[in-house]
Amino acid sequence: MKVVSFLPAATKMIYDMGLQEYLYGVTFECPKEAAAQPKVVRCILEGKNYSSIEIDRIFSASKAQGKSLYWVDDELLESIAPDIVFTQDVCEVCNIDTVCTETAVMKLSKIPKLVPLSPNNLKDVFECAITIAKALGKEEVALKYLAKLQKETDNILDQLRANKAPLKRVMLMEWIEPIYNCGHWIPFQIAAAGGVDMLSNPAGDSIVTSWEKVVKYNPEVLVIAPCGFDKERTLQEITLLFAKSNWSELDAVKNNQIYLADFDMFTQPSIGTLVQGIQALACMFHPEIFKADDTTKGKFSRLSESNILQSSF
Repeated sequence: MKVVSFLPAATKMIYDMGLQEYLYGVTFECPKEAAAQPKVVRCILEGKNYSSIEIDRIFSASKAQGKSLYWVDDELLESIAPDIVFTQDVCEVCNIDTVCTETAVMKLSKIPKLVPLSPNNLKDVFECAITIAKALGKEEVALKYLAKLQKETDNILDQLRANKAPLKRVMLMEWIEPIYNCGHWIPFQIAAAGGVDMLSNPAGDSIVTSWEKVVKYNPEVLVIAPCGFDKERTLQEITLLFAKSNWSELDAVKNNQIYLADFDMFTQPSIGTLVQGIQALACMFHPEIFKADDTTKGKFSRLSESNILQSSF
């Protein structure tokens, strides 16, 4: 069986479950494990270093013109002749969607089965792992994989209860300019880590959120994880927030509770990376209880005077 993944999260879960022998093609954004795989999906933003504002403008213009940011290498896809293509309908900015995928596969001499993965909440992402493995006839592999991850999240909840940890008032930003709140499964991650984000949109799209709302809400902890950015890339644009009125009056700023985090723990819906995101959030919200392991501690950092100075150069 030949599989092509048009979705980085699906690719990640395929590798996490040890099913990569079936994988014959991926997207340009797929994780490092798939670096040697043929790249079937490309993007007009690939290899560019646009700012948040420029990316938002490019997407808005493409959407207004009815165009996609993504394109498929038709010849490569034809040569692979996949049996299954995994795709999604959650976000047309982050990944190629099912409509564009359908257009591409209808040109093929052999029409593959399309398997859309479109989770809305954290439970849905768990179920996506089962959908992937089941499509490959390996459902038992997914159940074993998910049992381990569920045990890890249960352990966090047990420690929060044992320590009677109070809920932290949190905001997680999915974009800086314009500011977007967080949506879909991320509010559920925040809850699982001992926080609550009242500006979020659980199980729905993230939306533009005014700075006035952020100031009025006044988060105790602010996590900045723009989609597609690692924490170093986010640092390059942090001054956009410094320029906001009343920035220094936020509780999160006054108490030094501003964190930069890699996007793939939140906006890439692979259940393994999302569980890592829960672990990272727990360390941010309740550092007196949780300590990051060697893998997770490199995925986020507290905004400090030294990296603020770094962002000025």
